Amino acid sequence: MIISASRRTDIPAFYTPWFINRVRAGYCTVPNPFNRRQVSYVSLRPAEVDVIVFWTRNPAPLIPYLDELDERGLRYYFQYTVLDNPRALDPKSPPLPAALNTFRRLAEKIGPQKVIWRYDPIVFTPHTDAAFHRDAFARIAAALHGYTRRVVISILDRYPKAAKRLAALEPHGYPLDEEVIQTPAFEHLVRDLVALAAQHEMEIVSCAEDIDLRPYGVRPGKCVDDDYIRRVFGIEVTHTKDPHQRKACGCVVSKDIGAYDTCLFGCQYCYATRSFDRARQQHATHNPESPSLIGWYEAPPPTKDETPTPDAQQLGLGF
Repeated sequence: MIISASRRTDIPAFYTPWFINRVRAGYCTVPNPFNRRQVSYVSLRPAEVDVIVFWTRNPAPLIPYLDELDERGLRYYFQYTVLDNPRALDPKSPPLPAALNTFRRLAEKIGPQKVIWRYDPIVFTPHTDAAFHRDAFARIAAALHGYTRRVVISILDRYPKAAKRLAALEPHGYPLDEEVIQTPAFEHLVRDLVALAAQHEMEIVSCAEDIDLRPYGVRPGKCVDDDYIRRVFGIEVTHTKDPHQRKACGCVVSKDIGAYDTCLFGCQYCYATRSFDRARQQHATHNPESPSLIGWYEAPPPTKDETPTPDAQQLGLGF
């Protein structure tokens, strides 16, 4: 089994004590986000976990526990988002200097191949146009030279959960420019990102992107990537595409242990958080001793004849 931790929230940033408690317990429980009466038991025993994939904007709280994960025999890698957006878009993300320092510290500890840089989603507005992203990407890529081997990009998709927040930004000078992808400026930007990635010895791939970026040099990638796992860890995992992700998503099957409406970063475009107020409330009532991230849900381990409950259809967090 591959564990996703998590497309739905930032577990390293906000729920590290809970995660470590569950690793020590050997399991966690995950209620179906669309039917809380359906609860999955998810083993976290090293013998039953192939790899853990972390999505985060701030892994610093988890770094002190990585030695323990290693000692237990757990394999893992990080999908680490580093952007330099205006605070109007990313009000609570770590400042860029702090994010870069943490990224480098993490890569020095576990190796650059286990820390993947995510420059996504790319949000086009009058304040964050192609020139803005070219400059931001160039500065971050230079700062991360030698600290990662792969960078992931994607273009913002407008999802219902974020639609009202994005509309509210328009009077403040941040209307989405969704037509830019039809212009030469977009092609020039993507080609420049490809060149910058190569300059800094990074493979560049896209994430669940409906737009075909291959003509510009960006092949479709996978966040939960069986080929990458084989290359980095030398093991074979499932090659089955996850049917519960979006059509454009190439990820293989995994089990997500997070919960929606629990991230505190407040990114305006986040499509895993419908309500920031609810996220704060759920975080405030979160119990690190609970088997489940939110609430207290129990579930027995599956018997040998039972098939573990698959993930429900879900969207990613937009890290």
